[in-house]
Amino acid sequence: MAPMDSVALLILLVALAGVALVAVVVGLVVTGRRKPAPLPETHSDVLTTPPADPEAPTELSAPPATLEPEVEPGVEEPAAPVLERPEGTASRLVRLRQRLAGSQGTLGRGLLALLSRDRLDEDTWESIEDTLLTADIGVAPTQELVERLRTRLRVEGEGDPRTVLREELVALVDPDLDRRLQVSGEDGTPGVVLVVGVNGAGKTTTVGKIARILVAEDRSVVLGAADTFRAAAVEQLATWGERVGVDVVRGEEGADPASVAFRAVQSGTERGVDTVLVDTAGRLQNKQGLMDELGKVKRVIEKQAPVTEVLLVLDATTGQNGLIQARVFSEAVAVTGIVLTKLDGSAKGGIVVQVQRELGVPVKLVGLGEGPDDLAPFDAGAFVDALLG
Repeated sequence: MAPMDSVALLILLVALAGVALVAVVVGLVVTGRRKPAPLPETHSDVLTTPPADPEAPTELSAPPATLEPEVEPGVEEPAAPVLERPEGTASRLVRLRQRLAGSQGTLGRGLLALLSRDRLDEDTWESIEDTLLTADIGVAPTQELVERLRTRLRVEGEGDPRTVLREELVALVDPDLDRRLQVSGEDGTPGVVLVVGVNGAGKTTTVGKIARILVAEDRSVVLGAADTFRAAAVEQLATWGERVGVDVVRGEEGADPASVAFRAVQSGTERGVDTVLVDTAGRLQNKQGLMDELGKVKRVIEKQAPVTEVLLVLDATTGQNGLIQARVFSEAVAVTGIVLTKLDGSAKGGIVVQVQRELGVPVKLVGLGEGPDDLAPFDAGAFVDALLG
């Protein structure tokens, strides 16, 4: 064999050996990758499944059963809310007498003690006048009452001071005023009650309590949370509604109050409810802003249905400050009735007389305490009887 042929043969053999070596290495790598995972260790509490019998017939598996949702032990599913049944008017009036007798009885007893003296001299009449003024009855009503008492007890010589005082106090409170709530609409529209007043007087709470009165009378109600500047007011109203099954129309915080009021009346009209109660904002930057805002809310509502009642909520404990508030609101919107809250916490029940004189509208409801049904229709006779104890 020639030398060149020997070299070529040697190179060919080396190349073949290299290819064989590479093939062996690659096979080892692939085999290592395909090595099955080791079987788990056998434990005594693990059951082994016997091999299937190839001769046995094949069974079709049943569809999986529907699983019930798991309930954590000790955790009860929430029950459906139980709606409250508010008190009727009769029981509210009974409590009106009881509460007022406790808070206002001092005024009546003081007047009776003075009028029962053997001698009604000028000093006695001055003391009677001071007692009435202290009770926030007001200067003009006080002078009228004292003059009537002087005429009947001193000049005409009528007998029982208690009977005379009761008759004159009832006349002063004016039992002839129409104190009915105008909560019904006409021509298929709901009655619309607009509730106004400063924050802190109990305005939003009063809306919730009025809703309870209407529900107790089997009336259907929708609440409008138009006090959009206070998120707490919206949540509070929603809670009142949930307790008696009344829906609440609300908007985003800071939304246009007139828009929320409009949607509340729209909802009430579409659903055919009896009454829509609208809570409004109670604190704006200035008097003009208040007048503009309330005026707008009322105008927007009346594009759908007339406002049948505008109730002004006043805190009886504020005295003269309450009268200043009353004048501002009466200028902003035509007030048709007054709700006097916290009357049981004030000895100045004469504010009833004074606010009626100032605004020319009746006190229609009085708040008697913190309870959900501590709001009652105002009754002149019951109020005076409570004053006299």
